[in-house]
Amino acid sequence: MTIPEQATSSPEPLLKVTGLVKHFPITKGLLRRQAGAVQAVDGLSFDVRPGETLGVVGESGCGKSTMGRLITRLLEPTGGKIEFEGKDITHLGVAGMRPMRRDVQMIFQDPYGSLNPRHTVGSIVSAPFKLQGVTPEGGIKKEVQRLLGLVGLNPEHYNRYPHEFSGGQRQRIGIARALALKPKLVVADEPVSALDVSIQAQVVNLLDDLQDELGLTYVIIAHDLSVIRHVSDRIAVMYLGKIVEMTDRKSLYEAPMHPYTKALLSAVPVPDPRRRGTKSDRILLKGDVPSPISPPSGCRFHTRCWKATEICKTQEPPLLALKTGHQVACHHPENAEDQAPQDVVLLSAAREAIELVEATPKAAEASVDAAAVVAIAKVDGDAADAAHVDGGAAADEAEAVSAADADAAQGDADDLAEAADDKGNPAPGDSGGSAKE
Repeated sequence: MTIPEQATSSPEPLLKVTGLVKHFPITKGLLRRQAGAVQAVDGLSFDVRPGETLGVVGESGCGKSTMGRLITRLLEPTGGKIEFEGKDITHLGVAGMRPMRRDVQMIFQDPYGSLNPRHTVGSIVSAPFKLQGVTPEGGIKKEVQRLLGLVGLNPEHYNRYPHEFSGGQRQRIGIARALALKPKLVVADEPVSALDVSIQAQVVNLLDDLQDELGLTYVIIAHDLSVIRHVSDRIAVMYLGKIVEMTDRKSLYEAPMHPYTKALLSAVPVPDPRRRGTKSDRILLKGDVPSPISPPSGCRFHTRCWKATEICKTQEPPLLALKTGHQVACHHPENAEDQAPQDVVLLSAAREAIELVEATPKAAEASVDAAAVVAIAKVDGDAADAAHVDGGAAADEAEAVSAADADAAQGDADDLAEAADDKGNPAPGDSGGSAKE
């Protein structure tokens, strides 16, 4: 998805969130006294431009869905500020939010639980018109059938019930309902997580096509980094209720700067064997995610981070722009060359598969060489057996020749000694004795 040119030139964001906080109180006893709070969202700040898609990613329990319900005002914020088209909607009541509902809609995560099983598809999709008192041109039924066709469903199924549709079709019904009033901002909370992989691609492509056709602005929440990469222009990474990194899609996937982001990306499987060799090793984070009831002091990731130092335990890092358009909340940000230490690295299954494939030709070659050596040895052994008798005869002959040569040499030495005595000269080897005389 790409941001329209008119959107990139607009100085005013469509949605602006500043210091957003949501704490769910924990009460106990008969008097229901507050004993603590779940810090689901704690100080989020970001903006979304018209026509843009902001992806929000993080593991389960980090506060993504709560954030989505806060910016659509389905939940009351504990603190912070939410602005839509420059208007503060943080604490608007039901009556004040009713006109805003035309422009801000939500697609829910569960396609099975978000549709009333007692209502027909036509009744479900037409509900926004009735609540807002809007009568589309041509009538409600005609508009509902148009919306069903827009999301790839048969308009003739207007009178069917939700149980007669598959999961992917139910999610399309939810999308049609969200688009009924032609909103400017759509918040999609895990729109494909409950669907089969084959259906996920269809829904993601549908959202992409609808954005191009209707000029929608998306905030898409997901835990699947592959989905987020496909649909987002910018990506925000959340951990324990806070944004730890936010940048454009390319920068995040090619050069993540927060250790948590790097660990998340290392867990993404790479199906293309040509790209597996460039994938970094799997990073295993130590320990479990801390409880949002009592999050760690300082940096909330320091209990699992391999780069943590004393400052990480005491001071919370602010979300700062370390590069143009690249915000990171870390005292020791990563760069493209940094690697995790070996004690927290485990080779991924993809890397092991590559090594196995690379080792197979070498093993086959070694097997062939070994077979050749065995064959040669066998031939040599046969030749040795065949020449055994000849070898024995040759050895006897060599022994006889050696004895004859030794006798001849001894005779020559004796003759030389006798000749030396006759002439009065010392024989070779007796020079020491002659010198004494």
